[in-house]
Amino acid sequence: MITARQSRAARALLGWTQEQLADEARVSLTALKRLESESGLEVYETTRDQVRRAFEANGILLLNSDQGIGVMHVQAKAIAKG
Repeated sequence: MITARQSRAARALLGWTQEQLADEARVSLTALKRLESESGLEVYETTRDQVRRAFEANGILLLNSDQGIGVMHVQAKAIAKG
């Protein structure tokens, strides 16, 4: 599951605005703002999934482990080898 912080960090790595991400993910700007909010607003799982897919299609890996969460921007060459 993508978190608010992961979404904001991934956007920063790609240099995207919220508007650009909403377009790429095909979600409303309001839905994206809810996802990126730290106030615990409910977000549909489909919204989270579409945002995750948009990031993954652009080289972002979402990292979740018992040691923490994060994001990584993978180079296109590394993705092709993977």
